[in-house]
Order: sequence, then structure tokens, then C-alpha cells
Amino acid sequence: MVVMPIVTVMKKDIQALFMNLADLSLMRLLQLASPMLPVGAYSYSQGQEWVVDQHIVHDRDSARTWIGDVLQFNVARFEAPLLLRLYRAWEQHDFAQVAHWNEVFCVSREAAELRAETEQMGYSMRRLMQEMGGFDEAKLAQLLKLEPLSFPAAFSCAAVNWEIPAEATVSAYLWSWVENQVSAAMKTIPVGQVAGQQILADLAAKLPGLVSAVMTMADDEISNYGPMFAIACSQHETQYSRLFRS
Repeated sequence: MVVMPIVTVMKKDIQALFMNLADLSLMRLLQLASPMLPVGAYSYSQGQEWVVDQHIVHDRDSARTWIGDVLQFNVARFEAPLLLRLYRAWEQHDFAQVAHWNEVFCVSREAAELRAETEQMGYSMRRLMQEMGGFDEAKLAQLLKLEPLSFPAAFSCAAVNWEIPAEATVSAYLWSWVENQVSAAMKTIPVGQVAGQQILADLAAKLPGLVSAVMTMADDEISNYGPMFAIACSQHETQYSRLFRS
């Protein structure tokens, strides 16, 4: 049996994904996943700053473990599946389902800071869509009715409007989350730029498998059970000295 290197497998998965995108959709995908997207993601660490303060995360390997575990057991098992359901609801103009999954996401936040984070980023994404123009008026009207508005609800709405396929949307969401977490690690541990790129490369290799699982996940498989993540996010709210808002 011939075992292909993970980098080769990942490269083929990415190539296959991009081949299914029209040129403009690909550019929109990159725009949506870019750290330049003005939604304020850079100002949040989602509890990572507290685990650094507690010396649970203190170097490249421990940062990779922490970020990878939260990615696998929380973001890819809860946020991404809800993002996919929101995407499908927008695609089908099922605004009742949009409202339902948006509410599920908002009430699921493990800490007050996480709730404030998704609301702020959702608001910023909606405002960006309004000011850029070119978005479906019916969808924008529905976005304005959603209070509070979660970031996944706004993110998925933009993806549907820009005709970005569902699988690519999930990939972009997970990638941008990982990139923001690595950026936070580089500011707080700190780790150097090379170490940051090594963490990104290692975690990127896991993304195709996680995305595939998200695409077939049933409703009763969705779970945000991550006690240590919830503790970190809650403890960050009273941390004496901090750089990040969560």
C-alpha cells in the first residue's frame, strides 16, 4: 500500500475545491477569509489569552495543541455545522430557519465575552454588506431583523450572495478562525513568525477532514461540549491584565 504524504493529499483536496469555483467566486472566497475583513476578529483570543496567563499554553507545541483541540472539539463540531445550516437556509430563502439557527448560536455562547464577540462581528459584517452594496435586498432586510445577529449568520449570508459553494464557505470560516488564533498566540506567548507558520501548516492539514465531517454531520451530532474552553473564556472576563476582548 502506498501512503501519500499529507501535504500532497491536502494540496489535491484544495485544488479540487478551487477548480469548482468561478474566478469571481474564488476572489470573493479569499476576500471573505482575509484578515483584512473589517469585522474586528483580530481583537479576540477566545480564552487563549487566559491559558497563556496560566502557562497552559507557553510555546509552539502547546499553542498548536490548544488551538487544534478547540478547532476539533468546539469550532468544527458546533460553529461550522451551524454555519452550514445557516448557509442552506439563506440559499433556500428559508428565513424562519435562519432565525432559528442564529438564535441557537447566540444562546450557546459559553461566556458573556463570546456572546458580545459574535454580536459585534455580526453587526460589523452586516454593516459592511450594506455599505458595499450589491447584496440581495430580501436577505439584507432579514439580516436587519435579526437582533442579536451572530457572525456565522452574517458570514453565511455573504457567502450565499457571492455564490461561494457551501464546502468552500465552511473551509474559509475554519481557516480564518485558525489564522486569528495563531495570530493571537504570536502576540501573547510570543512565538516567532516561522513557528506561527508551522502551526498554520500543521492545522491546515486537518481542515479537509474536518470540513468533510461537517458536511455530513446530523443535527444530533452537533455539540459544543468543551469544559476547558468554557472555563478559559469565563476566566478571561476577570483577568487582571489583557490585550484581547475575549
